[in-house]
Amino acid sequence: MPVYKAPVNDTLFVLNDVLGVERYNNLPGYADATPDMIEAIVGEAAKLSEEVLFPLNYSGDQEGCVRHDDGTVSTPKGFKEAYRAYREGGWLGLAVPEEFGGQGLPYVLHCAVGEYTSAANMSLMMYPGLTQGAIAAILVHGTDAQKQTYLPKMVEGIWSGTMNLTEPHCGTDLGLLRAKAVPQADGSYKISGQKIFISAGEHDMTDNIVHLVLARIEGAPEGTKGISLFIVPKFLVREDGSLGARNPVSCGAIEHKMGIHGNATCVMNYDEATGFLIGAENKGLNAMFVMMNEARLGVGLQGLSIAEIAYQNAANYARERIQGRSLSGPKAPDKKADPIIVHPDIRRSLMTIRAFNEAGRAFLLWTALKSDIAHRSPDEKDRQAADDILGLATPILKGVMTDKGFEHAVMAQQVFGGHGYIEEHGMSQYVRDARISMIYEGANGIQALDLVGRKLALNGGRAVMALFKEIGDFCEENRNDEQMAFFTKHLKKGLNDVQASTMWFMQNAMAKPDNAGAGSTDYMHLFGLVVLGYMWAKMAKAAQTGLAGGDGAREDYLKNKLVTARFYMERIMPETALRKARIETGADTMMELAAEAF
Repeated sequence: MPVYKAPVNDTLFVLNDVLGVERYNNLPGYADATPDMIEAIVGEAAKLSEEVLFPLNYSGDQEGCVRHDDGTVSTPKGFKEAYRAYREGGWLGLAVPEEFGGQGLPYVLHCAVGEYTSAANMSLMMYPGLTQGAIAAILVHGTDAQKQTYLPKMVEGIWSGTMNLTEPHCGTDLGLLRAKAVPQADGSYKISGQKIFISAGEHDMTDNIVHLVLARIEGAPEGTKGISLFIVPKFLVREDGSLGARNPVSCGAIEHKMGIHGNATCVMNYDEATGFLIGAENKGLNAMFVMMNEARLGVGLQGLSIAEIAYQNAANYARERIQGRSLSGPKAPDKKADPIIVHPDIRRSLMTIRAFNEAGRAFLLWTALKSDIAHRSPDEKDRQAADDILGLATPILKGVMTDKGFEHAVMAQQVFGGHGYIEEHGMSQYVRDARISMIYEGANGIQALDLVGRKLALNGGRAVMALFKEIGDFCEENRNDEQMAFFTKHLKKGLNDVQASTMWFMQNAMAKPDNAGAGSTDYMHLFGLVVLGYMWAKMAKAAQTGLAGGDGAREDYLKNKLVTARFYMERIMPETALRKARIETGADTMMELAAEAF
């Protein structure tokens, strides 16, 4: 059966040694996040994940959710009790402002905890994860009355939230949506329409579900310019905050899916349900993107989480499985064969996944720190600079980490051979669960197009130039450091490739937009390779600093970190040249065949 151990030491290394979160104690919430407090919180999160959430992951996958004749949904056995433990621990409100019942701690800490809980049970943690996105949208765009009505109970976890975008005839192209909103005399709206693929749309774990629904007000402009966002609660809320009548919103069906069986992915029917406008009329996408950006970071986190738990199980299996002899001679002469971890190809798989996971963890927490600065810094210039990088990093984080998360779940499954294909060892579930992360919250091809088509040129390229400068300055500052020269040489080569590819787009995509589309996915991964390389360079410097300072307690850990950093630079970073070469071929052969030829 599968195992899971939260990577607490690695999280603390990134937060304390690499990012130096103590340096940000001028930001709200950071003064309380002392090293001892951080260690205590991630330790408790690890315990909850390992002991409460993880034991239900396999059984939840096997059991799935059940829709009853009255439209209600039952979650798998044990989910309600596990959710209650998560809720009562205050985990949902970790980074939410205290005025709404949260703890006001750093968002970066919320993301660190989120990795553990998602790795332990991705399906279960999607329920509070969707609530987090709804909370974020209401915080930014809700009226004071809406915030007071919904946020305290959502933050407490007594009520949950969802986001309702997709309809049967439209996915990413939300301008085609047909859900309508009819204004009422009392200022409310009657919402009618059908939404599909709604994660956590109906379940039995909270008293109320607060749906955030995109719809078009009668008479609104066509396309995305006429979309508004509405709060549509499962139960209407009385003035005293108690629950009133059931709203005519229901689960018509649960989707039969490849994975995440423990999460209720619903077809939602709105039959003149009472809704309340959030934000301005016809500006629904502005409010929805607050949720989407929060969700995209959360989905990138899922890619890391699945890759981590898959890696842990593959490494355990490789140490125990006896088969074949080492190419350099027996390593277990007292046995009939050696453990498969002696074989270079098994090591290739394990080291590749490990190198991605450790850099991906740093990338996630680095990005979350930018979010904290963007939303909490008293300095306007710092807020803008951090927000620029956050906007640029989000599609890379979502796209690259979920593509690689799935790829590495498959790679980990391969370590098991035939035993990975059967259900007993649990590897099939990780592959199935990982697959959705590449699709929802904006399919990864859309993330790549967003990066190339919108984010690069935004504000005259301010964000991309700032990030290129940050990485370039790091290389220059450490160029003459003998211990860092190896890392900066490889990082600079990758940086040169992504800069050259960026310039190629500028010269070749304006007149021929298909060139941008044809190269966008390669560019996203090229950029991801460089950012992950930057994370490895920063981690290598922190490890060397620790070793030079005589950190004997972590000597083996820090030396292992340097070995993995070298592996990344030698074996993975050279892929930047391949991605650059693909980009520069343009779109001609990709677009030449007639549609009928396919």
